[in-house]
Amino acid sequence: MKKQTSGRASLGEFAPTFAALNDDVLFGEIWSREDQLSLRDRAMITIAGLIGKGILDSSLKFHMINAKQNGITKEEMAEMITHLSFYAGWPNAWAAFTMAKEVYENE
Repeated sequence: MKKQTSGRASLGEFAPTFAALNDDVLFGEIWSREDQLSLRDRAMITIAGLIGKGILDSSLKFHMINAKQNGITKEEMAEMITHLSFYAGWPNAWAAFTMAKEVYENE
């Protein structure tokens, strides 16, 4: 995974500690522990968590793009969201499908 700098770019001056935790700990340390869980598995778990909590904003889209880059196919994404719909809610699934269609539109 490439070095994450979005925290510093977005919040560096306003919330430098939070930005450093985002970039260095969450993405630098946690996401890099591929010997524990693959990036593909982490992407799936993250998407499930975000949809489950109803977080259907640009962070979900970022993680869907990341999932695609880490090998999650369009068919797998559709199956994940279908499965989640019964646990996370039908409206959350509809919103997630709309976003996933954008991410996978060129396939």
